Amino acid sequence: MAHQLSRRQFLIRSTLISSGTIAANLLTNARFSHSAPAIVPSDKLRPKIPYGIASGDITQGSAIVWSRSDRPARMLVEYAYDDTFRNSRQIVGSVALAASDYTARLNLTGLPTGRFVFYRVRFQDLDDAKLVSAPVNGSFRTVPKQGKDISFVWGGDTAGQGWGINPDFGGMKIYEAMRRLNPDFFIHSGDTIYADNPMQSEVKLADGKIWRNLVTEEKSKVAETLKEFRGNYLYNLMDENVRRFNAEVPQLVQWDDHEIYNNWYPDRIIENDDRYKVKNINILANRARQAFLEYVPMRLNGGDPSQIYRSFNYGSALEIFMLDKRSYRGRNSPNLQPNSSSETAFLGNRQLQWLKQRLLNCRATWKVIASDMPVGLIIRDGAKAFENAANGNGMPLGRELEFAELFRFIKHNRIRNVVWLTADVHYAAAHYYDPTRAQFQDFHPFWEFVTGPLHAGTFGPNELDNTFGPQVKFSSVAPGGTQNLPPSAGLQFFGQVKIDGESQVMTVAHYNLDGKKVYSIDLDPER
Repeated sequence: MAHQLSRRQFLIRSTLISSGTIAANLLTNARFSHSAPAIVPSDKLRPKIPYGIASGDITQGSAIVWSRSDRPARMLVEYAYDDTFRNSRQIVGSVALAASDYTARLNLTGLPTGRFVFYRVRFQDLDDAKLVSAPVNGSFRTVPKQGKDISFVWGGDTAGQGWGINPDFGGMKIYEAMRRLNPDFFIHSGDTIYADNPMQSEVKLADGKIWRNLVTEEKSKVAETLKEFRGNYLYNLMDENVRRFNAEVPQLVQWDDHEIYNNWYPDRIIENDDRYKVKNINILANRARQAFLEYVPMRLNGGDPSQIYRSFNYGSALEIFMLDKRSYRGRNSPNLQPNSSSETAFLGNRQLQWLKQRLLNCRATWKVIASDMPVGLIIRDGAKAFENAANGNGMPLGRELEFAELFRFIKHNRIRNVVWLTADVHYAAAHYYDPTRAQFQDFHPFWEFVTGPLHAGTFGPNELDNTFGPQVKFSSVAPGGTQNLPPSAGLQFFGQVKIDGESQVMTVAHYNLDGKKVYSIDLDPER
């Protein structure tokens, strides 16, 4: 407990020291609807870190450290195992250049298992080595040893439907609610940005009140250029709650559709949307993927740096499988094909075989599949096509065939304790998939937990598809539904998972915007 308190005090002190400089830099590096304060003249020559720092893709002995300079500069990372930085080491990192939008990352290796790591990032001017930025501090814990408790949070859907950073509301304050739980890490389940949802400076609410957004040039229109996609990530980093959270909680991040365009799939041509001059989704996807990989603290795959699906072993208790349901899918269609083909691809054959093999080889008690979309909720794309795999009641057809194959494989290979975590539908729910109530019954029962939105419009609930027998055990939205309620309505949610180090019992809970627990269940591991 004393060690955790020291970590928290360290981060609070560093936030207080750097917040004034960060806020000033933010308002000078973007065009807002509000006036910007003046920069201290003596600070002009030094590089700056206007958007904070982040860590991610942690392992037992390594982590990715990410940041962004305001100019060409070299990244310097100093780290230690206590907040006084006694016996610290400094690693000279990569150079942040315009080609990467001045972002840089460092794979910090050789770290001990289960230790808190305190780090600080500086940027050094390329022309004058004496000009070094003020440090920005952060911390994370490497993967713990066997028998230790694990706690993490997850959620999705940030800054959607035109609900942006409202200083009067307190910004994206659900990130502060998550931070206060002191999680070991965070899974972002996709829709990390809303590239297709521009911001307006003011939105009139149903009760007559006004929601006021901070607005930048890049968030004033849909993203088409690389600069505009990058600007969407920069926008979220303007929020002090997000920056504080990023400094303290390492991330595992995946993407969904709004990083590019609503309900996108490869080769799609944008029709009937006059906001877009670029109609070819592949062109937009290439730009969006570059921006995503630049701004996410993710370990890039050496063989295929554009690959987003991956897995993380978190010791003997937990392994996490991060899916990508966007890059390999076929077109959205009525989804009723009786046989598998390229048209029915959702995960795609390569990713599906990878997942099956990793699950087969996994020795961890709990196997968490982090999915950017739910399994059994119906999500439509227009009047006749489906965006999700679920396509209505009945036996598996179309994209559902992949899931039938996966679920059958899990059952026949006696792979136990598989839990699905997801977001996407903008409400929180707990679903139990029961083969005795399903049309397709050759699978082992499992749980799926849906949460969100983190800071976006509230919708739902969605219609269930009985193919795999889902039952609603909890829903944050009553029947009858909601339609794009703002964050101020309070229906914003995130999830938390705890695994007891001794019993291996997994506790899954949903929390609301105020950090109040609204649902919880204990899952005993099957042996």
